[in-house]
Amino acid sequence: MKPATVEFLRNRFSDYYAGRIPKTAPLRVPEALSQREWGFMFFETRSTPGMRRHLSFTTQDELFSYFRSMTPAHVYYSTAYYEHPAAPVMDEKEWGGADLIFDLDADHILRGPYDQMLSRVKEELFKLIGMLSDDCGIDPERELSIVFSGGRGYHIHLSSIALRSWKSAERRELVNYVCGTGLSPSLLLSHPDWPDRGWRLRLKKAVSETLHAIGSVPPDEQVGLLSSVRGVSPQGAGSFLKRRASLLRSIDSNDYSFCIHDRVMQAMFADPESILITKIQEQAALADEPVTTDIRRLIRHPSSLHGGSGFRVTPLDVREVDDFDPLIDAVVFSERTVRVESSFALEMPILGNCYTVEKGMNTVPEALAIFLCSRGIAEYGGGVS
Repeated sequence: MKPATVEFLRNRFSDYYAGRIPKTAPLRVPEALSQREWGFMFFETRSTPGMRRHLSFTTQDELFSYFRSMTPAHVYYSTAYYEHPAAPVMDEKEWGGADLIFDLDADHILRGPYDQMLSRVKEELFKLIGMLSDDCGIDPERELSIVFSGGRGYHIHLSSIALRSWKSAERRELVNYVCGTGLSPSLLLSHPDWPDRGWRLRLKKAVSETLHAIGSVPPDEQVGLLSSVRGVSPQGAGSFLKRRASLLRSIDSNDYSFCIHDRVMQAMFADPESILITKIQEQAALADEPVTTDIRRLIRHPSSLHGGSGFRVTPLDVREVDDFDPLIDAVVFSERTVRVESSFALEMPILGNCYTVEKGMNTVPEALAIFLCSRGIAEYGGGVS
């Protein structure tokens, strides 16, 4: 990143933290401010360290004064509560619990145009909220908070006192549940009296969708699809296809015994590349396990700016998520024009319009210029009007 680009970004982030950006929501302060560790990354120059952490603040004014004087590119605070958050050694901080965080990152789910990645990860967000609410009994309006990360995903914060003392093992159990890790279909489907809910219902749906999907393939391709599963021969595939309709009738009548005893079904459950496993994975929430299990995690501070996009790390009420458009609602900078030199051509929707950026010099809205420069796609070319 060229010095002029660094200065451009730093100046505009400085205006944000100084309150000079019109119509910007106020900065927030997390619960128990004095018990949090803070970490900051700054716009790269040769003399700037990568991460400055082990900092703490006792008052809102002290925290915001640091934002204004230092102009960080990225702002993080600890999910953990510490007796001595500024201690330079982790063991000296004296851990006193931590919020439980789920991280959904589109980069782990889909690669493609930025707007499509944001749309896809939002589907996972709704799925995860539903699982936490329906399966785990968490009230989404009172017991969780949602944050658009400012980059490619969302964070869900669970700050309940009951969860705060959980260590990594307990948190791993929860994230494994929502991700469908370690499922035992034979156990979940073997009890006819168990109610159809949670993962039992999801497995039923995945099996039903798999049987329908196999039937939707042209007949001359069905045997090939099934025999591609490890342990299934063409003869076994042909035999399975003859009983597919009766298997569907069985599952519709809540008889799952074939799922446990049918050899082809067993092979599909065992093969991680099978169509059935794909259908099961579609039922899971694709949360990032290390974030949830880390009891000393630093997480992006809601209301700060993301140094890789210029977008606001936006806190959301669960009722706001459906209508939330990150490419409009998380954008804080203006439509006044700026010149940037892009390293390649692209199209980018922002602020309700789609812009075509050519390789070389372009005149674009400031909000788009900051996005492109922050991501290392373009260099600042001057000419703010």
